Amino acid sequence: MEILQVENLSFSYPNTKERAIKDITFSVSEGDFIVICGESGCGKTTLLKMLKRELSPYGEKRGRVLYKGRELSELNEREAACEIGFVMQNPEQQIVTDKVWHELAFGLENMGMETNEIRRRVGEMASYFGIADWFHSDTDKLSGGQKQILNLASVMAMQPNVLLLDEPTSQLDPVAASEFIMTLQRLNRELGLTILLIEHRLEDVFSLANKVLVMENGALIFYDGPRTVGERLMREKDSHPIHCGLPSALRIYRALGIEAQCPLTVRDGRRFLTEHFLPEREAVLPPDNPKTETVLEMKNVWFRYEKNLRDVLRGVSLCVSRGESYFLLGGNAAGKTTALHCAAGLQRPYRGKVSMLEKKKQTGKNAVLLPQDPVTVFVRDTVKEDLVEACSSARLPEKEWEGQIEAVCRRTGTYGLLSKHPYDLSGGEQQKCALAKVLLHKPDILLLDEPTKGLDAHAKLELSALLRTLKKDGVTIIAVTHDVEFAAENSDRCALLFDGQIISCDTPRLFFSGNTFYTTSANRMAHHMYRYAVTCDEVVAACKRNGVRHA
Repeated sequence: MEILQVENLSFSYPNTKERAIKDITFSVSEGDFIVICGESGCGKTTLLKMLKRELSPYGEKRGRVLYKGRELSELNEREAACEIGFVMQNPEQQIVTDKVWHELAFGLENMGMETNEIRRRVGEMASYFGIADWFHSDTDKLSGGQKQILNLASVMAMQPNVLLLDEPTSQLDPVAASEFIMTLQRLNRELGLTILLIEHRLEDVFSLANKVLVMENGALIFYDGPRTVGERLMREKDSHPIHCGLPSALRIYRALGIEAQCPLTVRDGRRFLTEHFLPEREAVLPPDNPKTETVLEMKNVWFRYEKNLRDVLRGVSLCVSRGESYFLLGGNAAGKTTALHCAAGLQRPYRGKVSMLEKKKQTGKNAVLLPQDPVTVFVRDTVKEDLVEACSSARLPEKEWEGQIEAVCRRTGTYGLLSKHPYDLSGGEQQKCALAKVLLHKPDILLLDEPTKGLDAHAKLELSALLRTLKKDGVTIIAVTHDVEFAAENSDRCALLFDGQIISCDTPRLFFSGNTFYTTSANRMAHHMYRYAVTCDEVVAACKRNGVRHA
């Protein structure tokens, strides 16, 4: 039975000629698990919000959205609020109360439900989602993973029939993200819940879906099973930007050109490699990168936010060289962002020392931080005005402003966004514009907090190219990320922060090849054959180097 029908849906935001949604038609059956993917700015979030009446954006709409055969506008307040749930990308934006138990009850209270029913539903959700141990906690003390689970539980307390999720794992570490996706799978499998999920990180979700919806420039280009969509994308869209965002198994299979069934999962990929390729004859330990002049050092840094609270950092020490890419990984609430803020001088440790190369030896500003939430960077009504403001605060000569803005827009792919309001941009577009603003300060040390959040796979490739260019110019990059694939491809060294301390630091090949969870899908597929291959390109190169297994 069809639970959602989208018929010839088009949408334009006010004062824009280009349609964000273009004549989209598809249907959703009860119990479907649908993954929606496509480039940043292609209309995914706009489409999802139009399926939730209360979040539907303001603008010109054509076409219809039907829920159980009725237009969304015909649903009463209770039906609209309860039967279609929505989980946002940023967990902070959805939490409205100060206590976990109250957050679980908040929506039910607003619906005027009886106390006994509220208590029963809250208790059930707390038990099902494993919230009992932090049921009485303050919401602002929760980790990112806990906040997102709380958001999901609060929505599920309303007993929806359809669950809409907009990149819910974008701010979660790999373990928390995997657990969250497994929870969605349980809800779909055990409750028959219909799920529509927007996701850029397709590794864990692509194979779980029974349908994949691919968008391009506001239009629907594919809507079918994951294997069919994967094969059609590779066959019909040979150079499509989404290729680089497909699961590693698919990308490796495509690059090797072997006639076999297309693998989707790590398990499928391991079997594919074992059956068709010879293992490494001798594992060669990759060489260390030579160290150069130290530009930033943290020695035995201790930090807590309040005197009576626990230490967030407990003796953190690190040393970063000029032109190096140093990536800091770890679970939610491990202290990664705090360490970055200490490096930037935004937080002062109560013990230990943070030192940088003397400013007189540098070309620009010592260190500039791109924060996790790019919205905080914007203070003007258009992107252009924000970039002009950055030129002014960076004290660039006014006659150079236009040229500097044009150059940084070319580098970041943001030239076409100059006239737009920053708040009207997609998450990925906001991230790129925020980076453009930061780069106008010409930093010697660039500090990045979750720089790939909201970026599609193609945008990540563009960011990778930009970081390589900056490194050639002598810029030092220190990044905090949950994106292990991006870290593996772009870091010189990776460090793991746990319990307020850096417990491991090594080159990406050594770091990721020795991990089980904090590693890439490519390494999980190939570790038994090519130990130090951690990226898709490295796995493909190892296969070609060692040869095909003949029958």
